[in-house]
Parts: sequence; C-alpha cells; structure tokens
Amino acid sequence: MQPLQNAGYDRAITVFSPDGRLFQVEYAREAVKRGTTSIGVKCSEGIILAVDKRTTSSLVEASSIEKIFKIDEHIGAATSGLVADARALVERARVEAQINKITYSEPIRVDSLSKKLCDMLQLYTQNGGVRPFGSALIIGGVYDGKAKLFETDPSGALIEYKATAIGSGRSAAMEIFEEEYSDDLTLEGAIGLALTAINEATDHDTTSKNVEIAVIKNDDEKYVKLSQDEVQKYIDEVLVEEEEEDEEESEELSDDESEDDEE
Repeated sequence: MQPLQNAGYDRAITVFSPDGRLFQVEYAREAVKRGTTSIGVKCSEGIILAVDKRTTSSLVEASSIEKIFKIDEHIGAATSGLVADARALVERARVEAQINKITYSEPIRVDSLSKKLCDMLQLYTQNGGVRPFGSALIIGGVYDGKAKLFETDPSGALIEYKATAIGSGRSAAMEIFEEEYSDDLTLEGAIGLALTAINEATDHDTTSKNVEIAVIKNDDEKYVKLSQDEVQKYIDEVLVEEEEEDEEESEELSDDESEDDEE
C-alpha cells in the first residue's frame, strides 16, 4: 500500500505533492545522510577537507575507496552518498574546470565551478526519465589568495560555509563546529578540529587507514593530500588532547564530589 502522505507523488521527479514537495529529491538527500562523514573547514591559512572512509571488511583495500578528489590544481572535493554518482559529478567538475582554463586562460573560480555543478544537479530535478544524484559534495579551493568552501545539495542548492559536514555524522560534527570554530584558526588547528569532529561523529576508531585529509593553502593554491603518516601524527595529537580533557573533567567532578561530602 502506498503511504497516504505520498499518495503516488514520489513516482515521478516532475510531480509536486500538494504541499510543494519533490519526494525524489528528499529521497536523494536521505541517500546522502546514509553516507560516510565528510568535512570541510576554512581557516586563515587555507582549506581543509577530511573524510571518513569506513571500511566494512578487513579484506577491503582502504586505498581503493575514494571519497576525496582533486578537481583542479587549486580545488578539491569531499563527497558523501552514492559513490558512483559522486564520481560522475567529480568528472563533470573536472571537465568544467578544464573548459574554463582553455576558454579564458585562467583557473576557474571556486564559486563559479560550484554554481555550474549545481546547475547540472538542478536539471536532474525537473526532467522526466532521470533521477536526482544521490550524492552531495563539499567543494573547497583557493583562488587569488582567498579560500572558499561550498556545500552542494541534490536539489541544486548551494551554500557557502566556514565549516561544514555531510553524511551520517553531520549533526555531531556541526555541534563541534558551532562550539569550537573561530575565524583565526591556523592550518594545524583546522586539521585538529576536523579530526575531532570525525572522531565524535563516527562509532569506530579513528586511524590513518580510514581517514583521508587534503589541504589547499592560501599561499601556493595547490591541492595536497596528506600521507598516512602525516594523518596519523595529527590523529595521535587529537587523541592525546581528548584524553587530557577527559582527565581534567574527571578531576573536576571528583573535586566537586569531595566538596559536597565535606558539606
């Protein structure tokens, strides 16, 4: 039986429900929410992109799972949702970047690329015979010394952020960002914040095998993916800091309890 709230309005992408909803687009958003957590952070020195790869089996080669991509020399993207859809979007973004370079003899702006990609996403919400892309992207890059960070949506909507997350751990990561983000974050501080958010948003151990990080600095405007050793170094620092914070909290609690006992 078809649920009364849908009443068949989810059978075609081109049909609005009486309350103005496109159910297929909402289903695509659900596909993104079921994906792994991807994070983007803008800081005073550039852009940080971090992804949780979440391998489902010890037999899987972690290096074969792609969640973070180089779009151009100065732009990268982190994805969540259907991997095949994400690859198609990344390929389109790369083509758009090269078209701009050939046509205008200069790198594409981060906001221009994001808008072009979202124009394509929007087309897939109003044509019969197609379905929306079940993937969202965090697009980050540096153009003319200025860092930009955008989040795309299956509907074609585009929002610029200082720090954002997509995927299953979005709510937990956004809570961390709301509390701890500041505009004067350094590159290392932004990496630490991104890893803290991933650690809070996931239910497994955070290691260099299931986390990837890419950096784009303001000074050289070059996309660089960190090695496993570099990622593990940052993870160890974050874990040590969290352990110290937990110890301080437990000490404060014990002090409070002892004061209560004395009273």
